[in-house]
Amino acid sequence: MRFVIGEEWDGKPLKKYLSGGLRLSRAQTVELKKEENGILLDGAPVYVSAILHAGQTLELALEDRESAQGIVPTEMPLEILFEDEYLVAAAKPPFMPTHPSLNHYADTLANALAYHYKSENRPFVFRAVNRLDRDTSGIVLAAKDKHTSFLMSKMIARRLVDKRYAALLDGILEDDHGFIEKNVVRASDSIMLRRTDETLGAYALTEYSVLGRSCGHTLVSAIPHTGRTHQLRVHFSSIGHPVTGDTMYGEASAFIGRQALHAYLLIFDHPVSGERTVIRAPLPDDFKSLLKEYGFEKVVL
Repeated sequence: MRFVIGEEWDGKPLKKYLSGGLRLSRAQTVELKKEENGILLDGAPVYVSAILHAGQTLELALEDRESAQGIVPTEMPLEILFEDEYLVAAAKPPFMPTHPSLNHYADTLANALAYHYKSENRPFVFRAVNRLDRDTSGIVLAAKDKHTSFLMSKMIARRLVDKRYAALLDGILEDDHGFIEKNVVRASDSIMLRRTDETLGAYALTEYSVLGRSCGHTLVSAIPHTGRTHQLRVHFSSIGHPVTGDTMYGEASAFIGRQALHAYLLIFDHPVSGERTVIRAPLPDDFKSLLKEYGFEKVVL
């Protein structure tokens, strides 16, 4: 990974830049110091006590050298929505798990990405920034190295990543814009099922804007300001408008075989360059067919 030293770090020690500028942990810095050519300044190895000058190029050996064990590379259709040397975003189709789990060892998005990078002779470790339920489609963002993963995790925790979902709801929502602020807690009789509660569980906040209403359904753009399990599905069900096709918190649909939920947009400041980054995922065919069935002819996300 390469970094150009800015004016604000001119005359300051490299150690401060690593901890303050790049926010490397002490363990990461120690690992780099042990690595041959782990820290290069203008192409030459240096100690962390080195004094920096504006315009210098710092190179850090933070990239993975070997692929993760346990993720079987599997050739599957894969749509890359965004990629640079730090991050990759892919469109996860419906019915595909995000990562391997029981009974899903080789048919996940992680497997597809592992195959993609193996075909390019590049090591790959799956470090998901966000995760989607198996039947939810949309953007999954992954970090390509430990440092970027750390930075993105901090941004997620500070709510600096804008995540937006398209959801078709049963029934007509009257308010064009609103918030759902209810704690989410695990239901006592289920491992997976969640419910809302006034006092128990974890705080959860969902914001929504109505995009259209038709044939007894409401299309919304939803922002989960917190990241609780099944948050959007639980919240909309709790106000009497479950996501269409959600058999866990609502009812099955004759027109779609899953919950009509799609992660269509991610907006954030890039953790390394600082540039505003916008990633979009178009609606999959089953969602588009569902909208057409209910008369949503023109939908702009």
